[in-house]
Amino acid sequence: MQSVIEQLTERMSAVPGFDPSTFDPTRYVQSMQPEQIKRLLDHEAAYRHWRDTNQLQFFFPDDGPYRRELYPKHLSFFKAGADYSERSFMAGNQIGKTTAGGFECALHLTGQYPGWWEGRRFKKGITAWVAGDTYATTRDILQHKLFGNVVNNGPTRGFDGTGMVPLDNIGKIVWHTGVPDLADTISVRWGKYGQSKITLKSYDQGRKVFQGKPVDFIWLDEEPGFDVYGECLVRLITTKGSLILTFTPLKGLTETALAFTEGTVDEG
Repeated sequence: MQSVIEQLTERMSAVPGFDPSTFDPTRYVQSMQPEQIKRLLDHEAAYRHWRDTNQLQFFFPDDGPYRRELYPKHLSFFKAGADYSERSFMAGNQIGKTTAGGFECALHLTGQYPGWWEGRRFKKGITAWVAGDTYATTRDILQHKLFGNVVNNGPTRGFDGTGMVPLDNIGKIVWHTGVPDLADTISVRWGKYGQSKITLKSYDQGRKVFQGKPVDFIWLDEEPGFDVYGECLVRLITTKGSLILTFTPLKGLTETALAFTEGTVDEG
């Protein structure tokens, strides 16, 4: 009974003009027939599953306590993508850098750009790389941010879709052979019929793992060495692609940090 009451109250609270002081959810549920309660629970379960596996639609909304006007730095970072091939979100801890990177990466992978988006828009499916400082952090932070939890359904291993990329867009997964529960490459549906492909990497494997074919989009979370950064730039030359970095400059004024700060320090 308590679960029904909590779910009903949560849904009613989202209705415009709802006044909780005049609504008694316990009495309301007690007046319902068993079959009505079952339908409510079924409906709520379906709604919660859809919401949990379509999180991309709920970030940076028009209004509410998390409305996007409260995040001007994030919006400036996104918008700059329309004009600049390289961008860095360099700031302190716990302000949403990785969320910003994951949000933009998911948009490019799926093509589900919101109407307010002023940043770069790819017109077809892309090839993408994302990388962290180790394979463990790539798995635990970036993979999880994009695709959610690793789950097993019988002999099949996959993702539960509670990350930025909607569950219905997640396609074939090729798992890494040397790191438990880390994907190597993942196919993602772009638009209605297109296809994107994302590869997960790590800096501690050295610059050689960043050599290879050209790619369209690269997201580096945490500061890479300048050799890795330079190698990534080479991968974008022929595609005229985009690269974003999201990191806190804990190493001081390194070559990578200076590439984005000399003459451009934001005093705000």
